[in-house]
Amino acid sequence: MSEESAGMADVSQATAESGTAVTDFGIDTTTLSVREASSNYVARLRGGEIGSLPAILGLVALIVFFSALSDVFFSLNNIANLLAQGAGQTIIAIGIVFVLLIGEIDLSAGTASGVAGAVLAMHYVENGNLLTGMGSTVFFVFNAMLALAAILAGLLRIWPGVAFSLLGILLTVLGLSANPWVEMLLAVCVGAAIGSITGFLIAKIGMPSFVVTLALFLAWQGVILQLIGEGGVLGISSSHVLDAVANGNLSTVGSWVLCVVAAGGYAVVTLGGHVLRRRRGLVTRPTALVVVKVSALVIFAIVVTALLTVNRSPSSLIVISGVPYVVPIVLVLLVAGTYVLTRTTYGRHIYAVGGNVEAARRAGINVTQLRASVFVISSACAAVGAIVYSSKVGSVDPQAGGLNTLLFAVGAAVIGGTSLFGGRGRVADAVIGGAVLAVVSNGLGLLRQPAAVVSIVTGLVLLLAASVDALSRRRVAMSGR
Repeated sequence: MSEESAGMADVSQATAESGTAVTDFGIDTTTLSVREASSNYVARLRGGEIGSLPAILGLVALIVFFSALSDVFFSLNNIANLLAQGAGQTIIAIGIVFVLLIGEIDLSAGTASGVAGAVLAMHYVENGNLLTGMGSTVFFVFNAMLALAAILAGLLRIWPGVAFSLLGILLTVLGLSANPWVEMLLAVCVGAAIGSITGFLIAKIGMPSFVVTLALFLAWQGVILQLIGEGGVLGISSSHVLDAVANGNLSTVGSWVLCVVAAGGYAVVTLGGHVLRRRRGLVTRPTALVVVKVSALVIFAIVVTALLTVNRSPSSLIVISGVPYVVPIVLVLLVAGTYVLTRTTYGRHIYAVGGNVEAARRAGINVTQLRASVFVISSACAAVGAIVYSSKVGSVDPQAGGLNTLLFAVGAAVIGGTSLFGGRGRVADAVIGGAVLAVVSNGLGLLRQPAAVVSIVTGLVLLLAASVDALSRRRVAMSGR
């Protein structure tokens, strides 16, 4: 008798003897009550499955703390500034979540974003003539790197990496005149190309991600210096579109349209999924809890939109109102990333690889391709983050994407609840963690605390998040014994 047959026989015998298997299976067609759902949630918390709860509680505590000490913290102008202040690192963190989920690390995301930002700024300053801006040798090497990235992505069959790398070559060779949309697209192409090279070295060659990304962190820092020069600055604030990415706002009508689309879409998807699960007889949360959750988010969205559509300009001569552009940018990435991880086979494979690489390989998952692809996502998101960050400061300098950018991005993902050990986390974790770091930086700035205090507090918050992650995993392991 084979091992599988013997295993099936043992299961059948155990089922016949206990008589409980069928009864237990019946829970799949049971609608949980509020009491049962609450008990299950408490049990998961005790078992170590705490998710983003510590970060959310910490965020609430920080908001209460800073609002009590500063009268300016809850001002409309500061709320809008807070949203734009943490958007860049949050977007980079969204990409890093994909890497962390498979148990890897991307230390080059910060300087990769710096390279993308430098190329964007140079294309704008040189009116599309990168050959003159870079010099013939650097221009040739730059395009060779893009070509190499396309080849490596093709060997791994990561077609988006191939497409973006080849598009990057086309945009640089054609020498199109300065156009903000071309420059932003070029930045994303550079980010995807960098991710293709990084992913190939880690997934195909088998080099440790820590070593590869640390080496590339230093290499890309050198590339930024080469492109901009020590002490040099490439300004982009004269472009209305590039400046508006992080500093502009939607119109009042546009703000309410965003509110209706975002909050209404969330309500329709959540309530529709709940009704569908009930019709199919699957286990669902209590309807009352789902309605309360949806209602709370919709009310929150309405209140925030109403506040942000009020004129917050200190001058009577200028009107500043509307939801900042960075909000829909982050929302689009949040929704897209969440959909990929929760609704696609690719997303399920990411969690599978993060949970057990060998088991995923034996299940037929192309682990090499998947491991490489998450670095393409990470670097592409880093490029988008560079666009937002460069827009916020109005320029790109040799320190773009430096150590703080990287650490804050990784910290945002970890603080939000994504595990450093892989297999556990969500895209929303990056947004929650980014909000925590933005509140810390903004609040301490309003209290006129020096940069040293900001760094110390941020480091302690990250250390606390990593400790909670380690302790929760230990509790899960102990409960599973």
